[in-house]
Amino acid sequence: MSAATEEELEADDDFIAIEPEAEEPEAPVEVAKTNLNKRRTIDNLLEERRLQKQLADYDFDF
Repeated sequence: MSAATEEELEADDDFIAIEPEAEEPEAPVEVAKTNLNKRRTIDNLLEERRLQKQLADYDFDF
């Protein structure tokens, strides 16, 4: 630790802090709900396709 204190650390003088001119507005909650609804629809379609494939593969010999 003493070696670390003896070394001089170089400061980056070229660093310029850029402050945002205006905060970006947060995405409305409706977008999240829409995305969730789309995801649920896709999940339901995939589940239906999987079940239809299982039904097609099922042997109906009774």
